[in-house]
Amino acid sequence: MTTEQIWRPNPAQTQRPQILDFIDFANQRSVQGMVSYDDLWRWSVDDLDGFWGAVWDFFDVIADEPYTEVLADRSMPGATWFPGARLNYAEHALRAGLKDTRADEPAIITIKESGERTEITWRELRRQAGSVAGWLRAQGVGQGDRVVGYLPNTHHTLIAFLATASVGAIWSACAQDYAAEGAATKLGQLEPTVLFAADGYLWNGQAFDRRGQVADLANRMPSLRAVVGIDDLGAGALNGQHPLTGLVAWDDIAWDDTALDFVRVAFDTPLWVLYSSGTTGIPKGIVHSHGGVVLDHLRLLGLQLDLRPSDRLFWYTNTNWVMWNLASSALLTGATVVLYDGSPLHPGPRRLWEIAADTRVNVLGLSPGILLAGLKADLRPGDKLNLSSLRTIGATGAPVPAPCFPWVRDAVGERVQLGSVSGGTDVASGFAGPAPNLPVWEGELSAPILGVALESWDDDGTPLTGEVGEMVITAPMPSMPVKFWNDPDGERYRDTYFSMFPGVWRHGDWITITDHGSVIISGRSDATLNRQGVRLGSADIYDVVDGIPEVAESLVIGAEQPDGGYWMPLFVVLADGVELDDRLRERIREELRTKASPRHIPDDVIAVPAVPHTRTGKKLEVPVKRLIQGHPLERVANPDAVDSFETLTYFARFAEAGDPVG
Repeated sequence: MTTEQIWRPNPAQTQRPQILDFIDFANQRSVQGMVSYDDLWRWSVDDLDGFWGAVWDFFDVIADEPYTEVLADRSMPGATWFPGARLNYAEHALRAGLKDTRADEPAIITIKESGERTEITWRELRRQAGSVAGWLRAQGVGQGDRVVGYLPNTHHTLIAFLATASVGAIWSACAQDYAAEGAATKLGQLEPTVLFAADGYLWNGQAFDRRGQVADLANRMPSLRAVVGIDDLGAGALNGQHPLTGLVAWDDIAWDDTALDFVRVAFDTPLWVLYSSGTTGIPKGIVHSHGGVVLDHLRLLGLQLDLRPSDRLFWYTNTNWVMWNLASSALLTGATVVLYDGSPLHPGPRRLWEIAADTRVNVLGLSPGILLAGLKADLRPGDKLNLSSLRTIGATGAPVPAPCFPWVRDAVGERVQLGSVSGGTDVASGFAGPAPNLPVWEGELSAPILGVALESWDDDGTPLTGEVGEMVITAPMPSMPVKFWNDPDGERYRDTYFSMFPGVWRHGDWITITDHGSVIISGRSDATLNRQGVRLGSADIYDVVDGIPEVAESLVIGAEQPDGGYWMPLFVVLADGVELDDRLRERIREELRTKASPRHIPDDVIAVPAVPHTRTGKKLEVPVKRLIQGHPLERVANPDAVDSFETLTYFARFAEAGDPVG
């Protein structure tokens, strides 16, 4: 069965994409004859030195000296990129403000759930970042020190990060929906010097005062020299009923005209620390470098998403998620970044589309769940709102359900490209996704991303086409982590990615590479369903079931039983007013039988009140599976890594009650 090609590049509808200019640029550097994306991708993985050197030069990366070598050591892990080059992320992110023609254009647009809007120009962004950086220096903060944020998604967070990066210190952040104890399991690992913290945040029409949690968090991190309080909610001074040592107000450190002075550092110098979801155990601190992020994000945003100077990018995220870091990197391209802090569905499912229209966004990033909510609400944003500036929608966090592709075409606009992206916190980047000169197939990711030597392997390491296999990366990427925090010998790092295939990155996803070069994500390989030896991806089931109007959300697991049996239940959250009767159960089974395969039919269909997720929105298939198999709740998941631990507790009670497990 041939998948429908849902979108094709149309030069009559869009301006010439940068990726075509890059092909011309690469051809002029003695690489002759490249025409197509496939030509470019093949060269990008066969000649890593040539490709990444071209990215460096095409985007005019700033360094102390011109590079003399691109890839000095290809080992994985341990690749050595651009030895001797010294650069700084913040210098690249702020350089648009040096141009008189751009200085008074907006660099950041912040929108709160309340509707309050703040615009900061490139000139003002440089001034505030310089002022905060000067204050950090006065506190003795320098290269290698850690600065952390307990913050919502506003301009304060982005400015604090840029100031931190400019002085060569290391940044890490946590959203305020984490309690102090959960935030400390992440941020406390770093023994930070300075904490930036807001008084609270808005969510779903409600204000959450976090002043007590800020004080608790600060007390859990004895390494702190100072706390910077941000009056974002208007709750009042942080030190009210919760005294804090070394407290200073944001307005007292962001007002002067201290000149920006960037500390240029080696390519592999740590820039930020991100965290794994931490569903079990202490979250892994994943360390990425200045050089790796600058080079990778220029490639990803500038070529794959075609983001250009004066464009606008709005990616709905929070400060917990790697997408916050990627969205911030819109500044590297000279584009404006739109930040939103609040619920994506308050006061209704049109909210993010309204923001995109009001801010004239060119690239919009959403989770598949938001697209599905629009589809189920029968929204037609393209009819009701002015989305004439919008040319690309990026979606990540989970596979995009197939029905969302025709919905975007019909309800948003046929000229708008829906690009499903697969990547991860692990590389702060993508592995597969769209490109402006590639078509989009329904339910698929258009291609491996440039510079990503992506393959699908069987258990023996044999490459596969048209069959499900392990996603592997066979050549180094600049944005692969330089290390894990508190992993001095690298054992945890190697075990996470390189234990199955030594010297080859195994990501932990099941994928299929199609005969036309696209990529299909079938779910996590450790949560893969296995019916009579045939591997099934949970995404294949969600594509069908989540498209049924009576079903709000679903979760499927495959649990191996001690007696050798195998139980594959489907848990469904029903739409309001819907009852799970035999008729609906049979309809779900029939939809799966006809739209997926008879192997995808669950053993049981069970109604549940909610589906548990990580705080970045991924369904907790593996923890639920382990509960069903009899593992204790305290060993299955870290409460602070789950969006609703009560929901996971429900599944623990379900397992204990002896409901059918075979």
